[in-house]
Amino acid sequence: MASYVAIVLLLSLVASSAMGTSRIPRSRVSTLRARLRVEEEGPSSCWDALFELKSCSGEVVLFFLNGETTLGPSCCNAIRVIEHECWPSMMQSLGITAEEGDILRGYCDAAAVNRGGSTVGGPPPHHECPGLVH
Repeated sequence: MASYVAIVLLLSLVASSAMGTSRIPRSRVSTLRARLRVEEEGPSSCWDALFELKSCSGEVVLFFLNGETTLGPSCCNAIRVIEHECWPSMMQSLGITAEEGDILRGYCDAAAVNRGGSTVGGPPPHHECPGLVH
């Protein structure tokens, strides 16, 4: 009798755990796949941009440590893709804080506009400061 109860409990535990894992919505999986652009070919893939940013991490370190404001175009392109098309929090996987990410995005957006290009998400709006003499 005790073994019968143990078997019933074991089967109910297995059944309930199987039901719990089947409740993950398919839309969440496909959305994650679309956001990460796993199957996309080309340089605008989120993963490619993350790996490109990892390869230019030396430039990013010098940018913050020495105030050296010369990030290469490929490094800035990776930053813009991650910040505008992917998850900005992806940069934290490389040790870049949200504030540092904002600074890098601002620099790279401005650099793209100055080079005659456009930013991925468009340039930030221009705001006039009252009382500021140009």
